Amino acid sequence: MLFPLVRDIRSLSPENQDVTVRGWVRTKREMKNLIFVEVNDGSSLSGIQCVFDREKDGGGNDGAAGNTAETLAALGTGAAVEIRGRLVPSPAAGQDAEVAVSGITVPGSAPAESYPLQKKHHSLEFLRERAHLRARTNTFGAVARVRSGLAFAVHRFFRERGFQYMHTPIITSNDAEGAGSMFRVTTLDPLASAKPESGYGGDFFGRAAYLTVSGQLEAETYACALSRVYTFGPAFRAENSNTVRHLAEFWMIEPEMAFASLEDDMDLAEDFLKSLFTAALQDCAEDIAFFDKHFSGGDGRGNGAGKGIAETLEAAATSKFVRMTYTEAVRELEKSAGSFEYRPCWGRDLQSEHEKFLTEKIAGGPVIVTSYPREIKAFYMKMNDDEKTVRAMDVLVPRLGEIIGGSQREDDLQKLSRRMEELGMKKDSYWWYLDLRRYGSVPHSGFGLGFERLIQYVTGMINIRDVIPYPRAAGQAEF
Repeated sequence: MLFPLVRDIRSLSPENQDVTVRGWVRTKREMKNLIFVEVNDGSSLSGIQCVFDREKDGGGNDGAAGNTAETLAALGTGAAVEIRGRLVPSPAAGQDAEVAVSGITVPGSAPAESYPLQKKHHSLEFLRERAHLRARTNTFGAVARVRSGLAFAVHRFFRERGFQYMHTPIITSNDAEGAGSMFRVTTLDPLASAKPESGYGGDFFGRAAYLTVSGQLEAETYACALSRVYTFGPAFRAENSNTVRHLAEFWMIEPEMAFASLEDDMDLAEDFLKSLFTAALQDCAEDIAFFDKHFSGGDGRGNGAGKGIAETLEAAATSKFVRMTYTEAVRELEKSAGSFEYRPCWGRDLQSEHEKFLTEKIAGGPVIVTSYPREIKAFYMKMNDDEKTVRAMDVLVPRLGEIIGGSQREDDLQKLSRRMEELGMKKDSYWWYLDLRRYGSVPHSGFGLGFERLIQYVTGMINIRDVIPYPRAAGQAEF
């Protein structure tokens, strides 16, 4: 049987129960004959206080006389411990129970002279360079629990609505977004040319292969067989963008629905986000309260005023998302054009500053922008009757900007073929994708949500590299 976690022990009634606490020391302080040790095993934000009484111990430890001083000296911050004792009512404020220690074992010490996470403030930059240890801090432990809780909520949401979970390939020969920012996968000599004279016959896959930028195209094939599917897996983009919003490796959630219009897509996206915000507030309440206290507004370190994270999530989870067309959005932005670094103009993509303005100044909450110019959107999006815009939609949220991008897909074979020709795409590489329009074509829609963007929004963390265990970005592939 698995041993009880600290969160489970803390939920017990302090009625002199025998317990064993396993975890890592957060703090140790001494007062006369009493030693107070806070132990946390990562199961919750709060640890449990364990109190050792030298007088009651009588100079020994579990009958091993003479070992107490050595054992207690090893109880430094970061040390792994197994503490046995009785759960008793605590006289200290802020906790119902504590452990009266009867025995201590230290499986692994953490010498203070070398352990980098001593009990003091550490900058996020410092912790980013020690990603293998940063989950032991309050901040990154909370990020990890929220990430885990929301991953579970994602699967629950789609399961309850009849979606089938599918695993799309990580290695692909297609560029779903047409942007060309892809990592090549090869077994050929890396010093050889990108395309050997003999072609790709000597390569492992016999063709150019890449890490996927999206599972959408493959998801469409299964949506046209199972009606509703979703993917949840890693994606890779070789964009040399050293910003707080970009990663080279990230996780994408991509639902696809057959017999679905853009309006169906928008409704699903709104319901999805509201469900996740509610799950964060309910299932991760302790950690959200921590972020609300330390990371609301400002620079992501608790510096600066702003609406609290919990308040923002609650408002987004209970309000109706404002919907406007791209043309309407640009018109609103042009009224305040002098306020922006990048002047808003019809035909150009919205910048982050524009997205934040629309959500924070115009709508006062999440916004869904639709009908973008065809030139700035992907080839697979269905054209509107004006032939200038496509049936696309982006969901924008305060503080962050775009969090979801989606569209109704082009289901007409001739129109899709013509669009690919306009863009100079090699249709032979997409023969299977075009087959979906040849055989039993139906209107279908879907969207993509970057999981790390979601975690950023829910936690208030500013840098996307702080919401994934081991960030991969330009010049960063350590650990």
